[in-house]
Amino acid sequence: MLDKTMINEFSHVKPGDTPWRTDGLRSFFLYKDLGVADSTGGRVIAQLVKANPEFPPTGGGTGWHRHIADFHIVFMTKGWARFMYGDKEHLVEAGDCVHQQPGITHYLFDYSPDMEYLEITSPAAFGTVEAVGPCAIPPATPWS
Repeated sequence: MLDKTMINEFSHVKPGDTPWRTDGLRSFFLYKDLGVADSTGGRVIAQLVKANPEFPPTGGGTGWHRHIADFHIVFMTKGWARFMYGDKEHLVEAGDCVHQQPGITHYLFDYSPDMEYLEITSPAAFGTVEAVGPCAIPPATPWS
């Protein structure tokens, strides 16, 4: 049973309430916490992730990896990103929603300068581990 003393049952975060951070999972992205991890006692995290203009994609991307999580979705709010899920390429554009089933091996290898997405994951403190990829990665699109 969930200990309700650990949970703030209501959260309302306005755009200026939390800063964009550079200390997230990837140095080439910026992260904005939306207050959900605190309000759910760590059961869920919701954060905005966007391209860091100081680090355009060079073909390195995230590398092949998988997450140790029970639930993970990405909802693209602006721009686009190209992912490999297994050996299939997926262009994820503004308005698209992707459910990444637990443990799927994937690689975000290309993205637009205005890329921004909402990421919702459970638990909030999910893990990420490197993985062996099933195929080569297509080249990234240079920013002009």
